[in-house]
Amino acid sequence: MPHRLDPLLDPESIVIVGASTSGGMGSRLIKNLQHGGFKGKLFGLHPKNKEAFGVPCYPDFKSLPEKVDHAIFAVSDQRIEGLIDAAIEADVKAMSIMSMLFIDDDKEPYLKDRIQLKLKDAEILLCGANGMGFFHIEKGVWVNGYYTRPNHEPGGICIISQSGSGLAGIIDCEERINLNLSVSSGSELTVGAEDYLDYVLHQQSTKAVGMFLETIRKPDQMIQAFQLAKERKIPIVVLKTGRTEQSAELTVSHSGGLAGIDDYYDALFEKYGIQRVADMDELATTLIMFDQPHTLATGNMVSIHDSGGERQLMIDIADQQGVEFAELEDGTTQKLKEILEPGLPAVNPLDAWGKGLEDADQIMADCITEMLDDPNASMAAIVMDRGPLGLIHEEYIDYYMKQANDRTGKPVFLVTNRQGTGIHPLVVEATKMGMPVLDGIQSFLAGVRCLHQYRDFLSRKDVVDIDLDSDKLKKHQDQLEQNDFVSEADALNMFFDLGLNANQSKIINNEEELLSEAKSMDFPLVLKTAVEDVYHKSELNGVYLNIDSEEKLRLSYEQLQEQHPGKALLARMIQSEGIEMIVGMTTDQQLGPMVTIGFGGYYAEALNDTVTMMPPFSKQAAKEALKSLKMKSLFEGYRGSKPVDLDAFAEFASRFSMIALELSNQICEIDLNPVILGSDICIAVDALISLHQHNN
Repeated sequence: MPHRLDPLLDPESIVIVGASTSGGMGSRLIKNLQHGGFKGKLFGLHPKNKEAFGVPCYPDFKSLPEKVDHAIFAVSDQRIEGLIDAAIEADVKAMSIMSMLFIDDDKEPYLKDRIQLKLKDAEILLCGANGMGFFHIEKGVWVNGYYTRPNHEPGGICIISQSGSGLAGIIDCEERINLNLSVSSGSELTVGAEDYLDYVLHQQSTKAVGMFLETIRKPDQMIQAFQLAKERKIPIVVLKTGRTEQSAELTVSHSGGLAGIDDYYDALFEKYGIQRVADMDELATTLIMFDQPHTLATGNMVSIHDSGGERQLMIDIADQQGVEFAELEDGTTQKLKEILEPGLPAVNPLDAWGKGLEDADQIMADCITEMLDDPNASMAAIVMDRGPLGLIHEEYIDYYMKQANDRTGKPVFLVTNRQGTGIHPLVVEATKMGMPVLDGIQSFLAGVRCLHQYRDFLSRKDVVDIDLDSDKLKKHQDQLEQNDFVSEADALNMFFDLGLNANQSKIINNEEELLSEAKSMDFPLVLKTAVEDVYHKSELNGVYLNIDSEEKLRLSYEQLQEQHPGKALLARMIQSEGIEMIVGMTTDQQLGPMVTIGFGGYYAEALNDTVTMMPPFSKQAAKEALKSLKMKSLFEGYRGSKPVDLDAFAEFASRFSMIALELSNQICEIDLNPVILGSDICIAVDALISLHQHNN
């Protein structure tokens, strides 16, 4: 089925502007296209040369014998603008620019901005600028002006990288990955990472996608592509920079985009099952693992080792990565005892080498097969050190891996404790035969985590079954549109009206109203200032708690008026032995509303024990997210306290996520802190709302 990016990525004709035989980019582009097997028509533009490496050359666009789909520019930035104008006039549909589009002594609007405007007006598809082109291996379109390895083979892995070197660092250095489309998107003047992702997701051959992201320029389109990947069950592995403040600042200057808050990206990735890795080794390794042909079973990993010390090291790193080992059934343990040398414990992970006698290889092969055959085993790792010169012993593959593969049909990975030679023919061949050989425990375990997380994501039933009253919702949206400030009382009452358990409050204008409203409430009460722009009330002597009599209420009101003259808030005092939680929403410039849930109260910022989620989300998703909190043990009861009603809080958070999403056009921030959570209570007692208009 045709795709709108076909003129760019699968053109029928290409012209190289600046074609030459001098050894620069103009000549390398020709050689790469020829070597890749480009089947379309290929032309060159050169003011003097009639041909270059057999490719006919012409002096300008007007001289070309026919219209071309795609123009690749291999000329200096000083000359490029006029040539782009000529290409647009010649009705070229797509272009590739690898240069930075920068000239000395330029004036606003600068060269890159001028060219971007021209290309957008002409609806030109552009790869770049400031990139390294692309490889469409399946179609034989190697639009790359740099040296590359000659043996790219078509496969099911696609890589989309906003970093040029981030792309080259994998495709030029990793022969174990069979690639299809690999693109360096660069500055993304007209075509961005989300467009390329949509393209590869519509290709039948795509099995998995790797992405090196610095920013997301078109969040709505990227989210649509993520949703499509979810529907088609195509895993996406992302290396996202900008975790630190310094990295985020450099992202702005490097790629012209705004790096979002990292927690928000994590929330986005979690919602759509996108697997995040920490570095390029993890990215490459995880893609190789997703490309293997065997189905990941239920359960967890088993592993076998020839060293007790290295076995212990793997256990430690697995704990850091959040990777669990399978608990072997009694029958499996008994079989291992019968195979192992005396004195070796039959446990997972297993050190099975023993004395290394003549039958050691047979013992190792039998043990890993029995372990992988266990119903609780999802996959297996054979962890060894490489032999001399970084080579792999053939028996590891022909004997250990093949035996386990043939018997169980589950994934088996040969993993080395350290980096070796990934270009060794045996390593490459075995990997492409479905028996991957991988380098480094850290990278491998990151891949294990990703495989298991993605498997569990596909089986997850994340249905948001919260219904909001549409009439009430519309009423509050209209009210918020008309206001530039929302009091705490109005906020709490609004959330109560929309179905959240919130402590209803009354606004007090004078002492008469105070005494009148108090009669309808039971002591003890809480009295707070409701003066506009006073946010941290407790720190400013703006809160009086546990008011248990009318006399104390009068006195508290008098003192409050001395400190903060004006409106006050009156509410019942919530008495509970529960935990103070926080539920909040902030609106990210790139990704929209995000919800934060976790431990709150006075020390919320100091504790910083929260998790961020992309709304809306289900009750079950909220419960799963809360398992990641450092103080989660408090939910089960602590030092004699009762366990809290976690289901009630999860349902509260789910409903809040729906409300926050629906009101995000009016509200930029919400802070419900604290939400009192106990064994029989879950109620918001404080609320802070900031409106978009108020912040502007």
